[in-house]
Amino acid sequence: MEIARKFRPSHADFTYEAKYGIRNWQGGGRASARETIGRVAAGAVAKKILPAFYSEFEIVAYVAQIHEIIAKINRSTVKMRDVEQNAIRCPDAAAAKKMASLIEQIRGEGDSVGGVIECVARGVPPGLGEPVFDKLEADLAKAMLSLPATKGFEIGSGFTATRMRGSEHNDPFEMRGGKIRTATNNSGGVQGGISNGEEIYFRVAFKPTATIAHEQKTVTTSREQTKLAARGRHDPCVLPRAVPIVEAMAAIVLCDHALRQKAIGLRGRWK
Repeated sequence: MEIARKFRPSHADFTYEAKYGIRNWQGGGRASARETIGRVAAGAVAKKILPAFYSEFEIVAYVAQIHEIIAKINRSTVKMRDVEQNAIRCPDAAAAKKMASLIEQIRGEGDSVGGVIECVARGVPPGLGEPVFDKLEADLAKAMLSLPATKGFEIGSGFTATRMRGSEHNDPFEMRGGKIRTATNNSGGVQGGISNGEEIYFRVAFKPTATIAHEQKTVTTSREQTKLAARGRHDPCVLPRAVPIVEAMAAIVLCDHALRQKAIGLRGRWK
């Protein structure tokens, strides 16, 4: 079979063979998104545990962008029912329609596109996370970047912060409802690696699917220059199917830190 002796461009074929001396060309092996089924199952358990600790806990992930189509979403009010109203898993119905049309177009062209998934967790109290190696945002970043096809992670203001001044970016503290809150949330709910009680929100960038029907330059396992065009069914965009995976991984990380907090008996003063 052609694909057994040719490395797929931007796939894990070459790097797996370089490390292990073997690769799963039939389906990608551990580089395949099929691997994430166990993560989603674990995330379902985590989403049962977290509300038992924090009664107001809620987590929602959704497609925020596909290629150059950017959805308009109020992350503070979006609900899971809004996400599941269409196959794209985008709460903005107008944007979702455009995204669906684009995906069909790209499928017909034998190509692929990427995009951005945003996730928001509400009802997380201040105090979760560690100050150095296990910062809450660091663990979230590692969890997200461990997913197939991910290329970037940003929390809160993310890279936009590079174009702001401190006077614009700082989140002023204020008293609200008898609790210490922040007037803005550029921090994305995490400061110093520890949750501050505000919404935790972050975005994950997914690349275009590596396997496409276009003929591309590559090399064989015997180091000969050649070309390869994928055949069979291949996803033109992984974003809609990645939404529950992002949500599950975020829930696992938050549950892990909640259990740590409970295990060491730290209740925190500012809940």
